Amino acid sequence: MTEETIKTEALMSEKRVFNPPKKIAENANIVDWEAALKRGEEDLEGFWEDAAKELEWFGKWDKVLDDSGKPFYKWFTGAKCNIVHNALDRHIKTPLKGKVAIIAEAEDGKVRKFTYAQLHKEVCKFANVLKSLGIKKGDRVAIYMPNIPEIAIAMLATVKIGAIHSVVFAGYGEGALKIRIEDAEAKIIVCADGVGRGGKKINLKDTVDKAVAQCPAIKKTIVVKNAGLDVDMANCAWYHELMETASDKCETERMDSEDILYILYTSGTTGKPKGVIHVHGGYMVGVNRTLRWVFDIKPQDIFWCAADPGWVTGHSYIVYGPLLAGTTTLMYEGHPTYPDPGRMWDIIERHSVTILYTAPTMIRMLMGLGDEWPKKHDLNTLRLLGSVGEPINPEAWMWYYKNVGGERCPIMDTWWQTETGMFMLTPTPQTPLKPGSATKPFPGVQAKIVDNDGKEVETGKGGHLAITTPWPAMLRTVYKNPERYKKTYWQEVPGGMYISGDIARKDEDGYFWVQGRSDDVLKIAGHRIGTAEIESAFVSHKAVAEAAVIGIPDEVKGETGKAFVILKKGFAGNAELVEDLKKHVRKELGPLAIIDSIKFVGSLPKTRSGKIMRRVLKARELGLDEGDTSALVD
Repeated sequence: MTEETIKTEALMSEKRVFNPPKKIAENANIVDWEAALKRGEEDLEGFWEDAAKELEWFGKWDKVLDDSGKPFYKWFTGAKCNIVHNALDRHIKTPLKGKVAIIAEAEDGKVRKFTYAQLHKEVCKFANVLKSLGIKKGDRVAIYMPNIPEIAIAMLATVKIGAIHSVVFAGYGEGALKIRIEDAEAKIIVCADGVGRGGKKINLKDTVDKAVAQCPAIKKTIVVKNAGLDVDMANCAWYHELMETASDKCETERMDSEDILYILYTSGTTGKPKGVIHVHGGYMVGVNRTLRWVFDIKPQDIFWCAADPGWVTGHSYIVYGPLLAGTTTLMYEGHPTYPDPGRMWDIIERHSVTILYTAPTMIRMLMGLGDEWPKKHDLNTLRLLGSVGEPINPEAWMWYYKNVGGERCPIMDTWWQTETGMFMLTPTPQTPLKPGSATKPFPGVQAKIVDNDGKEVETGKGGHLAITTPWPAMLRTVYKNPERYKKTYWQEVPGGMYISGDIARKDEDGYFWVQGRSDDVLKIAGHRIGTAEIESAFVSHKAVAEAAVIGIPDEVKGETGKAFVILKKGFAGNAELVEDLKKHVRKELGPLAIIDSIKFVGSLPKTRSGKIMRRVLKARELGLDEGDTSALVD
């Protein structure tokens, strides 16, 4: 057995455990992780009621959890609140008003900072702008901007006056934008003229104009001058001009706990996008507690969630979560490797970032560019690391842990969804870690692995990842389509559980291992094997930066696998490497992992949130219709 094979098997072993540094564990915001898990299981409502008491309410709830209309659960019924009051208003009555709330860096290096007091004034001004244009409680406002402070201001201002925002990621084309505007019935769209990306200026306003031309419900387009582009301003208004005359005083609307906060559309990888509904009360309770406990927010922290506000990660943990926790959130508009592969590490060094939260796709990309880039920068301010968006393979986990965290920063590998609103499976700074596992459910969350009949499966076997009890930040319904909500999430498997659509397994220590989407499973000779597991085996090879695996029909075995592989620098794709990779995967996963062919590629089709679109690869391979590709990056 070679040294490389021994190393790989050690990485893949579920027995490998990394204990958090004693200093971090002893000073964590969560006092006792095991006790919290027990409390959340034995007293679900009491656990979340305690979390709710950490925030301010205009009027207290009559009931913590109302399950009388399940699966349409309600939390903190009868309570009056507004998430913006907790994210901004209450802070400016304290010393936090002078603290930096947002650090924003553009790709060209320009940095802007907003204290809590300054951000509050900007939000009040834009709230008054919206009111002057006729926006009132319950109206929908579409937002289409890059990762700049104005997107946060527009979101908060919309919610402050009781309206509902629908943020659309600024990489979507006109068709995807049009569908989302129409479904939400938005009256106003707030956009930017353009975005800086990879040294270029990309025009966003043209996309908006084409979409709005097909959406007669839009009464006005408000444009933020971000890239300095010459754009058509017919029936439009400049953001900065409207703000010049707006008052910086605005009362926050008193909302019911169950009033809609925002609509966020899923990426559309499986048909028409679903408008996921989140509400004020439960959402703010879940997001606040999870961020404070999982990322252990301290007064001195600089929190960088390297996602985009166009996704739920950005909603919960760029905008709302950090502001609820009174911390400093960092926003970067630009490509992570521009002007060189050290850009992220340079940002961390210059801004003294203490917590970095990013996606495995990003980690693997940076890993493929070489270890030398993070080594060129001082990353000693980092205290915690995080992973989000998809399962992280052990090899990438180890690279992140060693090269970015210096083997001293625990990795908070989180599993959650647009629909869940908050972390569901996640460690805390007190949790022993296993590379590749999201560990256990957050306290107050109950999960099981079940088969197609809703029965819990044996330890080690794969099945549907199901959430068996309600949680406060859960989606309330699909906008204008309650039947789709019930059918998609609650009726797929018997038992009245929330079915996530992901396949996972649980090990003998109770740790969960998410393997991928339920439709990303190969059936080889009657056996099921997750594509994520095969891809992880590929990436554990020293030559591989990233891989995607699809099933190809086979007359004898039902399916065999085809892999699309991106190589690291310095490796050549040849017949010898193909055979070596096939042997490596068989060694890691056994004879069932039959890879019929391997193709070396320069890129993979991905959604803008970084998830590989295997169905597009499969459709291309089999000559089928690719379906809705609006979610593709390219």
